Amino acid sequence: MLERFYTGVVKHRKIIFVIFILAAIAGALMKPLVGVNYDMKDYLPEDTSSTQAIRVMNEEFSGNMPNARVMIKDVTYKQALDYKEKISEVDGVEEVTWLDDSNMFMKMPLSFASKDNLDTYFKLGEDGKTGDALMTVTIDKSKRLQAVPEIRKIIGEDNCMTGDAVSTAVATVLTVKEIAKTAAVSVLLVLLILVLTTMSWLDPIIILLGIGVAVIINNGTNLIFGEVSFVTNASGSILQLAVSLDYSVFLIHRFEECRKDQPLEEAMVTALCKCTGPIASSGVTTVIGFMALVLMRFKIGPDMGLALANGVMISLITVFIFTPALILLLSRFTEKTRHKRLLPDFTGFGKFVRRIMVPVAICFALAIVPAFLISNHNSYYFGASHIFGPETQVGADKDEITDVFGIGDTYAVMVPKGDHVREKELTNKLKEIPQIKELRSYDETLSSSIPSSILPGSISKLLISDNYSRLVLSVEAEYEGEDTFELVQTLRDTCASVYGDDYYLAGEGVSTYDLMKTVTSDMLKINLAAVLAVFLILMIMFRKFLLPILLVLSIETAIWINVAIPCLFHQPVFYISYLIISSVQLGATVDYAILLTDRYRENRLTLDKREAIVETIRNVTASICTSGSALIIVGFLMGILSSHGILAQLGIFIGRGAICSLLIVFLALPGLLYVFDRFVVKKSDKPMKEFSTMSDTASSV
Repeated sequence: MLERFYTGVVKHRKIIFVIFILAAIAGALMKPLVGVNYDMKDYLPEDTSSTQAIRVMNEEFSGNMPNARVMIKDVTYKQALDYKEKISEVDGVEEVTWLDDSNMFMKMPLSFASKDNLDTYFKLGEDGKTGDALMTVTIDKSKRLQAVPEIRKIIGEDNCMTGDAVSTAVATVLTVKEIAKTAAVSVLLVLLILVLTTMSWLDPIIILLGIGVAVIINNGTNLIFGEVSFVTNASGSILQLAVSLDYSVFLIHRFEECRKDQPLEEAMVTALCKCTGPIASSGVTTVIGFMALVLMRFKIGPDMGLALANGVMISLITVFIFTPALILLLSRFTEKTRHKRLLPDFTGFGKFVRRIMVPVAICFALAIVPAFLISNHNSYYFGASHIFGPETQVGADKDEITDVFGIGDTYAVMVPKGDHVREKELTNKLKEIPQIKELRSYDETLSSSIPSSILPGSISKLLISDNYSRLVLSVEAEYEGEDTFELVQTLRDTCASVYGDDYYLAGEGVSTYDLMKTVTSDMLKINLAAVLAVFLILMIMFRKFLLPILLVLSIETAIWINVAIPCLFHQPVFYISYLIISSVQLGATVDYAILLTDRYRENRLTLDKREAIVETIRNVTASICTSGSALIIVGFLMGILSSHGILAQLGIFIGRGAICSLLIVFLALPGLLYVFDRFVVKKSDKPMKEFSTMSDTASSV
C-alpha cells in the first residue's frame, strides 16, 4: 500500500508541485492576518485571581490603569505642565497624572505641594526651580504601537519612559526586525552546512525550498489560532527549519543510494518506502516533545506546542510528497551540478571516541545528580519586567527613572460600590502598609472637600463604576521579586479581612505573582509527560527496557547541564525560557541518541564491541552534525540578535542545549552502550528496519 501511494506521488509530481506552491502562496497571504500577542498576562489561566480582576475591571471601567512612567529632566513646574499637555494630546493616551493632579486636582503653586507628593512627582534640583518630573501615563492597549513612538518624539531621546506599554510596543517593533535578520543569516549558514553534507550544488537549494514551503504553509495555518504569542512567532519558523532539516537530508541520501541500482522513478519510490519509518519515527518523538507544552496551564505553552507540532507534521507531509516531486523535477540539473565529497569519513573521530568513551561515561554518570540538583536552584524572572537589559534604551530608561524616583507600580483594588463604612475601613488598613505611597479613591477624593459636581470626568470614570469602587494604589515595589510577591499576598490578606472574597486586585506585580504560581506548577507536569511519552515510544521501537532509560537519561542530563550553567554563573533565568527548553531540547535532540544506538546495534551483528563503536561513529556523525549544527546556529543567532530577553535567552538555551546533547551522544553514550552491551544487544536481535535505514543513509554522506 505504501509503495502504491508513493508511486502515485511520483507519477503526479507536476500536479503535486503546483498544489504545494499554491498552498505556500496562500500561507504567505494568510500570515499577515495572524495576530501576535506580546502581553504575557493574556496567557494566564482564566481562573487566576488577577485574570478575573482584569476582566471585571475592563467590563466595569472605561478608564484603564496607568501602564507607563515618563520622566522629563531638568524642567520647571510650568515646562512640566506643558509636556503633560502635549503628551495628553497623543492619540491613544487616556490620562496623564502628575503633581498638579495629586494636589486636589487643581493647578496650585509649587510651594503648596506636600513633601511626599513633591518627592513622588518632582525632584527639585540644586537651584530650587528646576528638576526632574515623573508622570504616570495611561495608554490604550490597542493604540500603544502608535502612542509610544509619539510620546518619544515629544520628550526626545534624552528623557526617559518605561512601563508595560512601553516594553510591549518596543518589543513588537524590534522583534519583527530581529526575526527577519535571524532568519536570513540562519538560511545562509544552513546552506553552507548543506553544501558540505550533500553531493550536488543544487541539493541544498532543493532541501531549503522544501522546508521553506513547509514553514510558509505552517505560518499561514496559524490563522486557525487567531493569534500566536511572541515566543511562537519569533522562534517557530527557525525551530521548524532546524528540527526538520534532517528529514530532507535522509531522503536525498537514500535516493542517491537507490539510484545506483534502479531507474529514476523506481529509485524514488524505493527510497520513500525505506525512509518513511525512520523519518516518521524521528518526527513522532519531536512532535511529542513539543506537544508536552500543551499541558501547561500558562497558555504560551499550548500556543507554542501546537504551532511547533503542527509545523513538524507539515514538514513531514512536505518531505514525503512535495520534496520527492521537486527532486525528480530537478534531477536533470542535479546531475550537472555534482561535486566531490567534502567531508572526511570520520574513522579517526571514531577511534578517538573509542579511546575516551569509558572514562567519559563514568564522568557522565557522576555528573547526573549534581546537574539535576544545580538545575533546580536557578533564580528566575517570571514576568516581563526584565526583558530589556541595561544595554537597550528601554532598560537604560527604567534604571535611570529608578535611580531618581525609586521603584514603583500601580495596583487597583475593586470593591462593591456603596458600602462606605467597609471601604473606609479598608482604606485605613491599606494606608498602614508602608509600600503604599499614595491611595486614590472616590470617597477619599470627595472627603477632600471637592464637590462631586466639579470632579473631572476622567477622574470619576477612573474611580467608580455602576457596580464597583476602585482604589488606585501607587506602590513602592518592583514588578516582580520576593518583596513584591509578599506585598501582593499582604494586600490580598488585607482586602479579604474586610471584604472576604468579594474584591478584586489587579496590577503588573499581581499578574506576575499569579504567573509565578502557575508556571512553577507546570514544570513537573510537562517534563514527566514528555519523558514518559518518549520513553514509551522508545520501548515500542527497541522492545527493551534498559535502552529507553539510557537514551532518555542521556538527553535529560544534557538538558540539566544546559539549564544548570546559568546557576553556576549566578545569572537569573526567565522561567518561560526554562520551561520551553526542557521540551524543545528533548524533542529535537533525542533523535541523535536513537540514530547512534540503532546503528550500534546493527554493527554489533557483525563486529565486536570496540570496532562497532568506531564504525557507528563513522556512519552517523555527518547526519547528526547536519541537524545539530543547524540547531546550534539558529539558537545562537536568536540569542545574539534578539534584544528581547526571553527570546534571547531561549535562543542561547537552544544553541547550548544542542551542543550539550551532541557532546553526550558522541562522547558519553558510546561508553554507556559499550558498558551495558550485554543488556543492549543480543546476537539474536535483528536490526530495526526503520532505524537501520536511517543509519544506512548516514553512511552515504
